[in-house]
Amino acid sequence: MNKQVLIPLFCMVALNCFAQSDGIKRKLIWSDEFDYTGLPDAKKWTYEQGFVRNKEPQFYTKNRLENVRVENGNLVIEAKKEEFEGAHFTSASVITLGKQHFKYGRIEVRAKVCKGVGAWPAIWMLGTNRGPVKWPNCGEIDILEFVGKDSTQVYGTVHYTDSTNNYKYQGEKPVVGRPWQDFHVYAINWDQDKIEFYYDDLKYMVFDIKKADNAVDNPFRKEFYLLLNLALGRQGTLGGPLKEEILPLKYEVDYVRIYKSPLNSKK
Repeated sequence: MNKQVLIPLFCMVALNCFAQSDGIKRKLIWSDEFDYTGLPDAKKWTYEQGFVRNKEPQFYTKNRLENVRVENGNLVIEAKKEEFEGAHFTSASVITLGKQHFKYGRIEVRAKVCKGVGAWPAIWMLGTNRGPVKWPNCGEIDILEFVGKDSTQVYGTVHYTDSTNNYKYQGEKPVVGRPWQDFHVYAINWDQDKIEFYYDDLKYMVFDIKKADNAVDNPFRKEFYLLLNLALGRQGTLGGPLKEEILPLKYEVDYVRIYKSPLNSKK
């Protein structure tokens, strides 16, 4: 076997056995490398559609290349100023609900956020039981939120209800410089005890899952699904008021990789 064959095989083995950014041995169980062209892989992704939450101004479209596509090795989510289905702005939100759900492990996404006041790209997760139990009882894990009004920071947040059924959250927003200038790894390490949040190699928050113990169960010990979306802000939301001149915006994702818990872990 020559070196030209050995090299790609070695890379494939490395990808399937190791989380790339923190060096701990894990098994890759699901991924999208976006090494194709066109709409996101329908076997892996579906869509939110319409005006979904927070009275945000964008209409999330489905199967529309103008708003979401894979090109040049990246997933591109584009927010545009245009008239569509009664909306003045369009964007996209791709999700794994009904396709692939996750419980524990490392969720790792390499992405490049977009800059501008009102830009609000995110990588996040919701409990698959959101329908029957409603938010925030289903739990929410925000692996990344980036808002243009705070352009030197990234946000990691957990939303839940506590033992008295009151809404709670825990979040941090480390100052990281200019995250929109390049791709960075946004990740969590999640087990039955804790969720650790990462920006590249910086571990900036640890959430103690026991805080979400309630009278019924703990959402962070159940399955979640993944969401990648580009929202637009408005007055009164985390995204802040939108400056329309920033549009169009492009949010790019290089890969999504989900790993099992460490190979030496019993969890």
